[in-house]
Amino acid sequence: MSARKKIVEAFVAELKKIDGTGIYTTNVFNNVFSKHKFWDEVPDFPTLCVVGGQEQREYLSGGFKWGHYGISIKVYVKNEDPAELLEALISDIELALDNSTTLTYGVLPGQQTAEVRVTSIVTDEGLLVPYGIGEVNISVQYQVLN
Repeated sequence: MSARKKIVEAFVAELKKIDGTGIYTTNVFNNVFSKHKFWDEVPDFPTLCVVGGQEQREYLSGGFKWGHYGISIKVYVKNEDPAELLEALISDIELALDNSTTLTYGVLPGQQTAEVRVTSIVTDEGLLVPYGIGEVNISVQYQVLN
């Protein structure tokens, strides 16, 4: 399995920890997937889809390489007030990401992320009531191992 796929799977596992207890205010009920689903394909709400995107490489001396991997987290909710639930869930996603800046995605030395940054957050702004759709885009920096 590629490093990119392992990183996506590690984020899926991390986001499944959003269970409404401790620091989290919402519960995703393990509805977190490593593939894209469109909102009309989602049977249970809330649902998160973690989807890998583009990657850029940074080549340094000594053969060292950084990967800067873009990941999109699609957020689907259904509620009487979906905008409020969507904002609460996005806040919980941000908490989970803050706790996983050095997320381990493999057993080999160096298989952990160096940095996770939120690059953008977008919502449907209440256009699809009773549904709510959002997207949290992140950039993950990790060491590319040969």
